[in-house]
Amino acid sequence: MDDPRRHVRAVGGHDVLFVMATAQEYGPHLKRHIEPLITGVGPVEAAAATSAALAHLSHHGAAPDLVFTLGSAGSRLLEHAEVYQVASVSYRDMDASVLGFEKGRTPFLDHPAVIPLPHRIAGIPAASLSTGGAIISGAAYDAIADEMVDMESFAVLRAAHRFGVEMMGLRGITDGRTELSRYEDWADYLHLIDEKLAAALDAFATQVEDGTLTFARSAP
Repeated sequence: MDDPRRHVRAVGGHDVLFVMATAQEYGPHLKRHIEPLITGVGPVEAAAATSAALAHLSHHGAAPDLVFTLGSAGSRLLEHAEVYQVASVSYRDMDASVLGFEKGRTPFLDHPAVIPLPHRIAGIPAASLSTGGAIISGAAYDAIADEMVDMESFAVLRAAHRFGVEMMGLRGITDGRTELSRYEDWADYLHLIDEKLAAALDAFATQVEDGTLTFARSAP
């Protein structure tokens, strides 16, 4: 693997590992701000890549203070081509309810079905996020209570927590109001989201640097 230290940026005296799923979401505005870890699509790729990067960083005494995931999401409730920060994350693929476990809760682990993210960038709206291995479109939204859907954030969060690192997230809404039928239904807004994600990162950096946004590593 490449050296994941190149995906870590110092922000206000804190080391932040930036994580994205695809190069398609990483446009020219973000390229002026960060060089993210690109995990690949879906929870398995996201968990594998993030865990490997964090293990490497920890082994070399360079564990980050925060993991920051950003990219696109779907929603039939929120404004398209707008950016929202992640208020909470759930794992929609986990369903052991036939054995008496709450839907969305992983058996024998102590985390809840919905995991709140404690840190917020002031001035950016927040929304709940559901992660799973399938692209959600049309009637599939009926089974999801969360406001946004993606395919990686819960996996990134679990990897981060394994190393005692908190996570923050930003998502730009690309689709959800109509059925997806072609690649462009997802890709058409990516250039707008790229610009708005970069602006949100500017706000993040400003608030970390002036002390209005704080975070710290915890024990794994």
